[in-house]
Formats: sequence, structure tokens, C-alpha cells
Amino acid sequence: MRVSGESRHGPSDAEQRFRELFESHARGLLGYALRRVGSPEDASDVVADTMLVAWRRIGDVPTDGTARLWLYGVARRVLANHHRSSLRRERLGERLGERLRLQLREIVPDPVDDLTTVVVIRQALAALSPGDRELIELTTWEGLEPQEAAIVLGVPAGTVRNRLHRARARLRHQLGDARDGPGHVLAVRPAHVSQEER
Repeated sequence: MRVSGESRHGPSDAEQRFRELFESHARGLLGYALRRVGSPEDASDVVADTMLVAWRRIGDVPTDGTARLWLYGVARRVLANHHRSSLRRERLGERLGERLRLQLREIVPDPVDDLTTVVVIRQALAALSPGDRELIELTTWEGLEPQEAAIVLGVPAGTVRNRLHRARARLRHQLGDARDGPGHVLAVRPAHVSQEER
């Protein structure tokens, strides 16, 4: 298989020159790059870009024994571009991360801002029966309509509406106990619910 541009009789002078440069200096360039970047993959990219410049500018590569130094000069510029690109990517990532954090704070308020309320609500939910808790979580946290929750639970929609009404009443009762307790510390009712309340 011939290299692009290679004649039927063999490589052109430029191609031969490039092959010699690669065989003589690629290993040294790889070591040069490895000592200056964070990963072998990045080092390989630096050497590939350096040799691409050498191919495009093969007529500019010195023939007086300083080709290695010329290649290192090219590699140095490639590395500078690599570092600038990495820095731009890092800064972009930081800016995007900050924007996402701001949006997240808008969607999910910091619990430290209202820790007492969060604790009270969680403890009130924990005091409910598992069925009541699941119904309230599906319709409140997941935003499901009663008929959608009915599909998830595999029960008739009417049953869900009735159970949800009672579950919300029991949750309000638990939250009322929390507000009435000493120092607004939650005084939860037992997790079991009496048969009459069901």
C-alpha cells in the first residue's frame, strides 16, 4: 500500500524525508511531551500535531543537523496551544458548573436555609404508614395526579383519591403536633395508625 502521493517507483523525496524525521525523532518528542502534559494520550496528540506541522512544512525543516531542535520548537508551540485550550475548557467547565449550581439552588433550596422545616416534614412523613407515605410522595414529590398514582400502585383511581384524602389529613395532624410541641420540636405520633383512622 502506497502513502498518499507516493509514486509507483517509491516515496517522493518529501515523503522519504518525513519518514526519516519520524523514525529519528518521534520517540524523543514523545518523551518531551510526556514530561509536560497530564496523560500519555495528550502526549500522543502533541507529537501527532507536531509531526503534522513537519509534514506540511517539510521544506522548512533544517537539513543541517538541527531538525531535532526545530521539531522541539514546534512541539513547544503545540504544547502552548494545548495548555491554552485546556485552560479554556477548564474555565468554561467552571462557568457552566457555577450556572448549574445556581439553577440547582433555585430548583432545590439549600436545606440549611430552612433545616427545621425539612426535619419536621421528614419526621411527619416517617410517622405515617408506608402506604400513606408512598401516596403523598408520589403525588407531591413526583407530581403525579391521583389517576397516575393509581396506575403506579395498581389500584382504582377512586381508591387512591380516598386514601390520599385521609393520608393528607393524617400528615396535617402530624405537622400540627410538630407546631404545638415545646420549642416547635416535632412530637411525632407512632408510625402505626389505628384501624378507626384508616
